[in-house]
Amino acid sequence: MDFSAMIGNFDQFLWGWPLIILFLAVSVIVMLALRFVQIRYFIDAWHMVFHPSKSEVQTEAKSEISPFQAFIAALGTATGNGSIAGIATGIYVGGPGTAFWMLVAGLVGMGLRFAEVYIATCFTGVHTFRGALGGPMVYLNRVPGKSFLPYVFAGMFLVYGLIGGNAMQANSMADAINYTWGINRWIIAACFLAFLLYASLGGAKRILHISDRLTPFKVAIFLICGIIVLIGNYHAILPSIVLIIKSAFTCQAAMGGVVGWTIQVAMKEGLVRSLTMSEAGLGSAALAFGATGSKKPVQDSLLSMVPVFISTFVVGLLVALCVVSSGVWNNGEQAIRLTIAAFGTVFSCYAGWIVTFISASFGLGCMAAVLFIAMRSWLFLTNNRFVWGYYILFCAAAFLGAIAKVGVIWSLVDIIVGLMLLINLYAIIWLLPTVLRGLRSHEEHKG
Repeated sequence: MDFSAMIGNFDQFLWGWPLIILFLAVSVIVMLALRFVQIRYFIDAWHMVFHPSKSEVQTEAKSEISPFQAFIAALGTATGNGSIAGIATGIYVGGPGTAFWMLVAGLVGMGLRFAEVYIATCFTGVHTFRGALGGPMVYLNRVPGKSFLPYVFAGMFLVYGLIGGNAMQANSMADAINYTWGINRWIIAACFLAFLLYASLGGAKRILHISDRLTPFKVAIFLICGIIVLIGNYHAILPSIVLIIKSAFTCQAAMGGVVGWTIQVAMKEGLVRSLTMSEAGLGSAALAFGATGSKKPVQDSLLSMVPVFISTFVVGLLVALCVVSSGVWNNGEQAIRLTIAAFGTVFSCYAGWIVTFISASFGLGCMAAVLFIAMRSWLFLTNNRFVWGYYILFCAAAFLGAIAKVGVIWSLVDIIVGLMLLINLYAIIWLLPTVLRGLRSHEEHKG
């Protein structure tokens, strides 16, 4: 059995019914305990996006990043090629029903995001660990297993940053560029290497500057093009929605009967693609907000829910509707090529150019954001040393990701997402009483 087959088999084993049920159970418990915080405070969260306070925009004295920059970083990681290529890959494997379970995961994931960011910031000024102001390494030090869990999580997130937030982005962009213009993947890999070297040599300030500039731009361009595709296939939108809901609960055959999918496969693909997009429950936003030194955990938690909504209910749903309504979802293509095929039903020969441009802006913006966030794990593990070693690893991962096989990259991402999720769900459940007390205190003070 070759390496890719082994990785694929372990991916399927990890994302069996036990992990799916565990994720849904914990997510529903958190959502009910917080009394649907993602719905009750939905308007308030958006108000904070468009009207950030002075304290949210400015950094704390001991931090490199402000809460609003943490929001932009979280949005940057949530709107990468995990959206435009990941959902297409999910539909290729699990069928249209994948989109339904993606939305379910996004809804409950907003509650998980609130909880993880709250416990990431509520200990600021009260408890630190190995120099970390807040974040997963701090709150994992407050649960049973504190002697090793922070280090395990930091190591896992570092790997996730190198693969999911870097190699996968490079792989999707390289695939789009190679497919559209026929440029050799080795040349593409060298260009990615040059971009990351430029970003990393400028330190955190340059990295955050790149992410801040790319994130709003890439989301706006994608929304305009995606809506045009839906307008071009407007007659198929309603039937596509019906197909998505029906396929979420039925076993059917995909790709002309060559491959079959089950409800479990659709659920697994929808959940893992949503988690890969939004990163809700994985700890990435907790790392970003934990580095701010902010002492407003409830406000930060509300603000952090917005990227989950945007990545799932805006970008992810738009990609799914484009792929299904265009009728190309079972044509045998996968990942970014399936998205190109969907856009091709409206933009014709220009689809490759458009999707490649979107893929590049999504991928580069995500890589810049992850370059900063994953560095928190490296600094924690090395006690703030050897930053140059981290930059070398990150650049090497992008180079290798650009020339790797698509299937192997996505399977590796699925595996590391599942392992990180297990650790973070454990911490969220254990510290849920802390979240409840904080939210209750906020509501009593506000009321």
